[in-house]
Amino acid sequence: MEELALGVALGFSAGISPGPLLALVLSGTLRGGLGVGLRVAAVPLLTDLPVIVLAVTVLAVLPERAIAGGGVLGGLFLAWLAVSTLREARTAVVPEVGDAAEARVQGRRTLWQGALVNLLSPHPWMFWLTTGAPLLVAAWRNGPPGAGGFLFGFYGLLVGSKAALAVVVARARHRIGTRGYRLLLGGSGVLLLAASALLLVEFGSALTA
Repeated sequence: MEELALGVALGFSAGISPGPLLALVLSGTLRGGLGVGLRVAAVPLLTDLPVIVLAVTVLAVLPERAIAGGGVLGGLFLAWLAVSTLREARTAVVPEVGDAAEARVQGRRTLWQGALVNLLSPHPWMFWLTTGAPLLVAAWRNGPPGAGGFLFGFYGLLVGSKAALAVVVARARHRIGTRGYRLLLGGSGVLLLAASALLLVEFGSALTA
């Protein structure tokens, strides 16, 4: 129970914290509907396994400059996404619910963007290296059920909290009108830009030190 509670607390905190993946969940939901937002919210389930394995086995022996370089790459990619989103927000219209083909295209595009963001961002790597991996190993030593409970609680709340926010945005997007839609989409672009700036400042200084 202790491992499960710890996973729930950490997962919920990570799920609702502002960041690049949450911004993509919101912008994807605004553009393509709830299905897109839910798929992006589930990205950690697809990308975190190599993150966990490599964080435990490889990242611990990498120099800090290599980690910083990954952070800078992630920041630049987020900056590109932010600029694209802000440009789109200037002329965007609320997508039609019945446009299934466009929703599928948007869903695929946003999904790979979310996967890239999660893999390039150093934060999942640093979390698993500094916090997640030690907790997981300690839970495993107490028995596989403890480790399973930690992972279940963490990812259940990490994905679930983002999915809940996607549901809220999806229900509201057709009630806000074109102007409100553009403002929300622009706001998600600003969130991406802020996340990009944080990554570039945090890891750029380490890279040039």
